[in-house]
Amino acid sequence: MLTIAMPKGRIFEEAVELLRRADYALPPEFTESRKLVIDVPEENMRFILAKPMDVVTYVEHGVADLGIAGKDVLMEEERDVYELLDLQISRCHLAVAGLPGAKMNEIAPRVATKYPNIASTYFREQGEQVEIIRLNGSIELAPLIGLADRIVDIVSTGRTLRENGLVELERIAEVTSRLIVNPASYRLNGGDIERLVDRLAAVIPQP
Repeated sequence: MLTIAMPKGRIFEEAVELLRRADYALPPEFTESRKLVIDVPEENMRFILAKPMDVVTYVEHGVADLGIAGKDVLMEEERDVYELLDLQISRCHLAVAGLPGAKMNEIAPRVATKYPNIASTYFREQGEQVEIIRLNGSIELAPLIGLADRIVDIVSTGRTLRENGLVELERIAEVTSRLIVNPASYRLNGGDIERLVDRLAAVIPQP
């Protein structure tokens, strides 16, 4: 049985749709279940539903053979997993944002984000030394209350930024969801995994 870790929410829904297009017989109530572990014996598959940042942890430690994770998570976590396939779903991008016209503090510039590794690497590559402030939610609040000069966050439609009076200033990277695999599982179950990859690759929407 192949075990696949998937994040809840939008990625899960789009991944399930992709699996169904690839002719995997997932039950109709699959997306409505509140279970965290769902077995699909007809396809010899088990699904673990987790938070996005935890998916790569489950795959790295081998409790899941495969996982579906956003490229943002893979860039931030840098875990020992193989990236097999760009699924071209849940498209968005990582960006720097702030208040319109606001300058960076010249003495102690601060950037708020839930992606400290990505943010620190990006600003270092720009030749800028900044203090990174890690937040777990409501990142847009940071410039509004003076906690930070800039934020680094995921942007999909830009609506949340606009509703909070912020503007996108720089684009860091494009993000889509990827199929990842545990290296040991890939060696042990390579045939089954390659068949899954081939079936998904045949129905992936083109960008």
